[in-house]
Amino acid sequence: MKKIITLAFFLLLIGSLHAAHDKPNIIYIVSDDLGYGDLGSYGQKEVKTPRLDQMAKEGLRFTDHYAGHTVCRPSRLVFLTGKHTGHTAIAGNNMHVLPKGTKTVTSLLKEAGYVTAGIGKWALGNVGTSGHPNNQGFDFFYGYLDQGAAHDYYPEFLFRNEKAERLPGNVNSGQRNVSSKKVTYAHTRITEEALVFIERNKAKPFYLNLTWTIPHTNNEAGRVEKDGQEVPDYGIYADRDWPNPEKGFAAMVTLMDEDTGKIIDLLKKLGIEKRTLLVFTSDNGPHQEGGHKVDFFNSNGELKGYKRSLHDGGIRVPMIAWWPGTVKPGVTDLPSAFWDWLPTACELGGAEIPTDIDGISFAPTLLGQKAKQKKHEYLFWRWSGFRAVRMGQWKGVQTNKDLALYDLDEDLGEENDVAKDHPKLAARIKEIIDELE
Repeated sequence: MKKIITLAFFLLLIGSLHAAHDKPNIIYIVSDDLGYGDLGSYGQKEVKTPRLDQMAKEGLRFTDHYAGHTVCRPSRLVFLTGKHTGHTAIAGNNMHVLPKGTKTVTSLLKEAGYVTAGIGKWALGNVGTSGHPNNQGFDFFYGYLDQGAAHDYYPEFLFRNEKAERLPGNVNSGQRNVSSKKVTYAHTRITEEALVFIERNKAKPFYLNLTWTIPHTNNEAGRVEKDGQEVPDYGIYADRDWPNPEKGFAAMVTLMDEDTGKIIDLLKKLGIEKRTLLVFTSDNGPHQEGGHKVDFFNSNGELKGYKRSLHDGGIRVPMIAWWPGTVKPGVTDLPSAFWDWLPTACELGGAEIPTDIDGISFAPTLLGQKAKQKKHEYLFWRWSGFRAVRMGQWKGVQTNKDLALYDLDEDLGEENDVAKDHPKLAARIKEIIDELE
């Protein structure tokens, strides 16, 4: 009898371990201010991104994916909550602390049995508040808690959970986010912590939210030093006949590419790449700050506008999904956005999907089940006095109550307003905007 009970217990244990391993590991990398045209797989010619380009060849490249917003904090709030800015508490970079009990992609996956980590830039609650990452479903946090502090790539400290941890050698100059001694590069430390988290949790289903600050400029250093692209060195661009801010920008993007490669290499070394979904994207369009010019590398590609614009250059972003053996190589033009991330990750991870969200899971697209993929009637953004709506091939951008309408199939650069030619469509878009006010 004891042998039968022991065998039954053993089979139950094996079954439970098997069930846990059926959940894919999920890594969601969000770069900061990377433009639609900044990767080779999206048309970049000068800045080298070989690892991300290979990831795109081996995975699924999204051509019509959108950030949650055109600036940092609201965009991050969107992917965490699955709600577009018509339904979030903020639609700009104003301060916001996540309330206690907020359902986020992280808290939901944690409830479903995932080990969770947020590494990099956080912007939704400091130590002692309900919005601190450890109070929002993150088992582990390392990085910047304050969004403004994340401008500085050589800060005196980063946070490990709730404790400030000194970065050796860095000394602030006395001016906010401007360092007089630059020794320990924060991006490198953030990447190292991400690699350690992956290795430490290789036997469990884990969710890693890796929010790099690259290639965001250091705005304050840019004003003082006229160059906000802080990097340890210019690497392969050192001898190029470019302004220093452009060398720094290119070096940032290539460093980020190399570090994505390190993550892929580690997954393969650990033998877990076939049960890990890796997604790479950006929180908004490219910046034109700290000495960097959007047109220098054609950072927004064929799109109009850049960061702080609701034209596609400010919100359409690269996204690549890589999952060997599950996500087949290819390209999709499915219109999707940051608010779709929560239901997608939760569907794949077997977690609860709240009913009061705006997102639609794109898991069917990842899994090659195109016939099962539901689509949005529209995508929506709110920013200061501006509103934008995308419906299929059509894009409406409202400024001071005046609506311009563009046919993205014929006019990707949003140059020709055709609202007068399509009054019913323009009226429907205005109706959507009014409903979300």
